[in-house]
Amino acid sequence: MDRRQFLRRSSAGVAGLAMLAGCTGAGESGNGSGANGSGTNGSGNGTTEAGADSTATTGSASSGGTLRVATYSSFTGEDTAGNWLKSAFEKEQSGTTVEFLTPENGVNQYVQRAKQGAPIDADIYLGLNTAELVRARKKLDKPLFQSVGEDLDGADGLKKPLRIDPKKRAVPYDTGYISLVYNENEVKEPKTFDSLLESRYEGDLITENAQQSDPGRAFLLWSIIAKGEENYLDYWKQLVGNGVKVLSDWEPAYQAYSDGEAPMVVSYSTDQVYYHGPDVDMAKHQLGFLNDQGYANPETMALFESANNPQLARTFMEFVLTETAQSKIAVKNVQFPAVKGVTPSKEFDKYAKEPPETVTHSYDELAGSVESWVEEWSRLVASE
Repeated sequence: MDRRQFLRRSSAGVAGLAMLAGCTGAGESGNGSGANGSGTNGSGNGTTEAGADSTATTGSASSGGTLRVATYSSFTGEDTAGNWLKSAFEKEQSGTTVEFLTPENGVNQYVQRAKQGAPIDADIYLGLNTAELVRARKKLDKPLFQSVGEDLDGADGLKKPLRIDPKKRAVPYDTGYISLVYNENEVKEPKTFDSLLESRYEGDLITENAQQSDPGRAFLLWSIIAKGEENYLDYWKQLVGNGVKVLSDWEPAYQAYSDGEAPMVVSYSTDQVYYHGPDVDMAKHQLGFLNDQGYANPETMALFESANNPQLARTFMEFVLTETAQSKIAVKNVQFPAVKGVTPSKEFDKYAKEPPETVTHSYDELAGSVESWVEEWSRLVASE
């Protein structure tokens, strides 16, 4: 997937669009993300600049220099969150240059380099999700990322459900909520996971491959919370029996939904931020929170253990947590701020919907289970 590129291509003329970003960072599950796209747009080298509307002062002093930030490609480029952060941070920190790196294989590239004893060419990884953090730790004998503790300015304001890492390595900077998007012209909103098993919803749902796609994996993990580890495979057997369509990633899934192949798709609760306006049939962009929940899929940033400029990196991380930066990232990524009390804009507040209840898995909950859950799911889906 690259949800960002797809929406840039497909939503011309929709009111309120700034051709923004929107789901998760670059990584194993979807390169090219389900979890995280490494797309082809954007400069990828951090040289593109855009004027910063305003800046916010951070507390830590830094000595300037070059900060190398590894991320997914659609975070960079024209009119992106990365472009704004680069310009605003360089303006605040005199003598500083922010350089973006966009590894084709996301954080897996750094996992492989660490296994081989090769140098890490970045200070920060931005766009890390919980499962990727788990995978990196499992595959390496030594930590890839260092703990930043709780002393980052702004970290005390982070929303509690998004603090997924007990070792304080991964710091959330935004989040999406996985939900259903449905066409109320064709189907009534299913209220629960069990509702999806009813015959009236046969063949009505499109989801994504949990092995390849971040929203697909998040939907699987959400179903495990809803049905329990002992029962989730039985649930999925029934869901497959009721005609659920599993496509490779978010982009083909949403395209199939847009083409009318099914009236429901697993997507994000910020859908209406993209799709609203006088010429848009909003009935096709209704949101469904199964069990009155939404699965939080936070994007995090982490400081590499071998960072060349750790103090500047910490200052950058603090800058990302300021109210101004949180507002800009939320609007440009079409994600929710990770810091409490930030309202990005009136339009965002109107169309971006938070679930009644936030659910997600912590690092510890995924550490011993996520790979086996996904493997068991894939065997079941392939066999049905």
